[in-house]
Amino acid sequence: MKKKYPTLTTHPTLTLPKGEGRLITKWIWMLIVCVLPVFMSCVDEEEYADDNKGNFEALWHILDEHYCFFDYKKEVLGLDWDEVHTRYARQVNENMSITQFFEVMRNMLSELKDGHVNIYTSFDVAREWSWQEDYPSNLSDTLLRRYLGTDYKMCSGMQYRVLDDNIGYVRFPSFSGDVGGGNLDEVLLYLAPCRGLIIDIRGNGGGLVSTAEELAARFTNEELLVGYMQHKTGRGHNDFSSREEQRLKPAQGIRWQKRVAVLTNRGVFSAANEFVKYMKCCPHAIIVGDKTGGGGGLPFSSQLPNGWSIRFSACPIYDRDGQCTEFGIDPDYWVSLTDADFQRGKDTLIEAARRLLVEK
Repeated sequence: MKKKYPTLTTHPTLTLPKGEGRLITKWIWMLIVCVLPVFMSCVDEEEYADDNKGNFEALWHILDEHYCFFDYKKEVLGLDWDEVHTRYARQVNENMSITQFFEVMRNMLSELKDGHVNIYTSFDVAREWSWQEDYPSNLSDTLLRRYLGTDYKMCSGMQYRVLDDNIGYVRFPSFSGDVGGGNLDEVLLYLAPCRGLIIDIRGNGGGLVSTAEELAARFTNEELLVGYMQHKTGRGHNDFSSREEQRLKPAQGIRWQKRVAVLTNRGVFSAANEFVKYMKCCPHAIIVGDKTGGGGGLPFSSQLPNGWSIRFSACPIYDRDGQCTEFGIDPDYWVSLTDADFQRGKDTLIEAARRLLVEK
């Protein structure tokens, strides 16, 4: 029996922002209006059998028609998607076990080197995490507990306190939940007497783009051009719309007017990567640490005939200079956690940020 693969949908962790002044409102709606008709048309035209070869072909073709980084990955990695098809198609047969078939599909997806490309099954998740696994973490829970202590404050996913040199410190490990405007007002008001502010997003794997924007909007007093995005307009690898501007508007609540340092490592990905991109444009912000993990594409999801869910990057996002951030963003100051500092109970990145914030 042959099955049509279902219409693609936006990934559930990426939600439409609330209120006015949201930089992604315009392009999200353009995405819905312009992209989904293209995706829906393929439902009526493409059918694949619910067997190993049919599911393999469905996966390869969905990506071939809708994945957004083929040219970029060819330039950077030498990726030839047609060659990938030929090589992996030879490995697929109907006598394979389900785990063997899953392994072939997972290995094919890993050729894209994209953390937003996944297969979700009842028994495993195909993932490509080399963007962080092949690098030092530059993060220690033991050291974080030393700096936060036990009397830190908690609010809307943030842990925060004033360090002993009157530098404010905010630990934001995930953007998976909404951050309230009133909550941010309270946090920034509490930290207002500080000489500077550290926002530690090391290990933040992303979540809601709206949370990243809400936080970044507290560090600018004027509207900023922070990047661009495109959407697919056809099935060809180069079928994209013109680039649409992403603009960050200042928040209506309390805004930080002093220097701010954002701590990064390779674990910073997706929406957190976007936050770093925004902060790079803010006048009093510096980025300290390691290159981010990347994830510069808006992910979409679909299903294969056998019911396995797939996710992939469908819309490319760029920084204000038009550069792709898929493979990460460089910090302004490269700093790594050292063994000597760890032995002394010091976090090299936090200490570097403290020094940089008070330099004239």
